[in-house]
Amino acid sequence: MRLTTKGRFAVTAMIDLALRQNNGPVTLAAISQRQQISLSYLEQLFGKLRRHELVESTRGPGGGYTLGRKAAEITVADIIVSVDEPIDATQCGGKENCLGEGHRCMTHELWAALNAKMVDFLDSVSLQSLVDDQLAKGVVVENAPMIKRAISSAPVVKPIRVNAPNSVFALGATAFSK
Repeated sequence: MRLTTKGRFAVTAMIDLALRQNNGPVTLAAISQRQQISLSYLEQLFGKLRRHELVESTRGPGGGYTLGRKAAEITVADIIVSVDEPIDATQCGGKENCLGEGHRCMTHELWAALNAKMVDFLDSVSLQSLVDDQLAKGVVVENAPMIKRAISSAPVVKPIRVNAPNSVFALGATAFSK
């Protein structure tokens, strides 16, 4: 089995969310900035996580995402499966037709057994245990959500007013009105 970036990023983003949701909904932009994951990619992943009810969304100012259930009730397997990440080491995708219709390869049972062990392992790891691991490693969680303020110490520069037409149509109107 090869875990792609889809599964890795989904698990990473869910850990980030679980660490910070006590401060209110967490924005994808904040997760994107902290974890260096593309915002558009996170939007796709969180759409799938929301459909599987692992996260809930809140719209509007102060909105973002929170966990859909307690972190202790969400497993890594839940996250990976929800983003359509296959957990399969067989060549045939579990269809038992590795060598053509109805013919399995000689190692099919080996890879199928590995699949079962991987699913069991990923199902035994809760999101809460991953959060606890991060906290034990000393990850610092900021107390307040990251809010960009509109207040700046730089002086405000007012735009220069130009009395010129702002479109081709306005230019034509001024040319023919004289």
